[in-house]
Amino acid sequence: MTELSDYRLLSFDVYGTLVDWEGGILAAFQPTLDKTGAQFPREHLLTVYHELEREQQSKTPDMPYHQLLTTVHPKFAKRLSLEIPSQEESNQFGESVGSWPAFPDTVDALKRLSKHFKLVVLSNVDRASFAKTNAGSLEGFPFDLIITAQDVGSYKPNLENFEYMLSAVKSKFNIEPSQVLQTAQSQFHDHHPASKIGIKSAWIERPGAAMGNLADNIYDWRFDTMGDMAKAYEAGQ
Repeated sequence: MTELSDYRLLSFDVYGTLVDWEGGILAAFQPTLDKTGAQFPREHLLTVYHELEREQQSKTPDMPYHQLLTTVHPKFAKRLSLEIPSQEESNQFGESVGSWPAFPDTVDALKRLSKHFKLVVLSNVDRASFAKTNAGSLEGFPFDLIITAQDVGSYKPNLENFEYMLSAVKSKFNIEPSQVLQTAQSQFHDHHPASKIGIKSAWIERPGAAMGNLADNIYDWRFDTMGDMAKAYEAGQ
């Protein structure tokens, strides 16, 4: 069994792992619900949203994420039989990405882990949205490399995103795939494709998360939070 210390680089999903993707989506959608006073179970809202997002990502793999959110917003309202939002309201939903909050353990864990690993972003958002998040709730954390879906031209779980990352870290840091640990919450977007491409993964489960779950959980390590992962690494030293 390998140890966490056998790896040289952590490749992060951001939204769902470092940033509260689900809380951000729900908060951004709340004004649409408030207009009618409609109420739905949290899990139902997230399940419907995730299905629509996946459909749109398959249909328009080169669409920047904030535009994709804007496009999904009226479909989300329609699926729930709500009043169709204005274009301005959909634009606001799309622009909300940069204000989604980081999980409380994230920034401290990144600082601790950065002493031992190269830290790389492999995110499904666009460059501008990630820049807002990085400057905002991630407190300007200096990642070693940032790769977005916009850079690749496709969305995870497409294996091209992982191939692009592995090629980039080999070129930039001379780090082999066997030294890369994909670190993420979503089984659908990250752990299953990482397994297919032959890299190990650490599952940041974020108990209660509804999006990105699959019946079959693939992982080499499992932690509830990033803080727990940093603690486990330090305990093994």
